[in-house]
Amino acid sequence: MLPARADLKAGMKVAIVTKANQNSGELTEGIVMDILTKSSRHPHGIKVRLECGLVGRVREISK
Repeated sequence: MLPARADLKAGMKVAIVTKANQNSGELTEGIVMDILTKSSRHPHGIKVRLECGLVGRVREISK
C-alpha cells in the first residue's frame, strides 16, 4: 500500500518514481521539500518535490 499524505512530512527520506521513469519504475531517493498532492490519498502515490528539485510520486518511505 502506498503511503498516505498524513504519513509524509517535509524532511523525510523517501523513494519516488519520476514522470520520466514511470514505465521502468526506477526509484529515486531523496528528502521531501514540499508535498504537492492536496488529497489524503492518490492511487499512484502522493506527489512531492524533493530538495534536489525532482518531482515524483512517493512509492515508499525510507528508513
